[in-house]
Amino acid sequence: MRRIIVGTVALIVVGLLGAYAILQSGLIPANADAKPSSLEQWVAETSLQATLSREAPTTPNPVALNNENLIKGIHLYTKNCVVCHGTAKGNASETPLAKGQYIKPPQLATDGVEDDTMGITFWKIKHGIRWTAMPAWNKTLTDHQIWTLALFLKHMDKLPMVVKGVWQQGPTDNLITNGARP
Repeated sequence: MRRIIVGTVALIVVGLLGAYAILQSGLIPANADAKPSSLEQWVAETSLQATLSREAPTTPNPVALNNENLIKGIHLYTKNCVVCHGTAKGNASETPLAKGQYIKPPQLATDGVEDDTMGITFWKIKHGIRWTAMPAWNKTLTDHQIWTLALFLKHMDKLPMVVKGVWQQGPTDNLITNGARP
């Protein structure tokens, strides 16, 4: 029994030293434009899905679905999200910042998140996503604002005409994308 314990401890120590040697050798890329390994992708995706299953709210969105709140969501999105996730033009509005990120942020008008529950979208906005450029917005936006964003994102593919017009109008502030106003 003692040999099994010593052997197991020795195996763990050798494994840890080997992992440390690989890290110190620079064999695991740290550059933002390097494609993540299959193992790294699996770890990130598995961790995210497990965390979302455990922590994402399952309660209904407390923000009512109406034109006013959808338009508020558009304004929040335009102010905070367009720089990475694009405008109503989708892939055509990808900014230089978004082009330089790896893993590329989805251009939400093209890729969408309508199939996610609002609770999952709320959690992703509030807490961000590790190993991506998605920041946590919980220190910048209130829960009510995050729920308003989640409401807009859930319905962005089926907006009422008046709201769709506001969305397609694009940013109205001084946000510059691709060197020109979107």
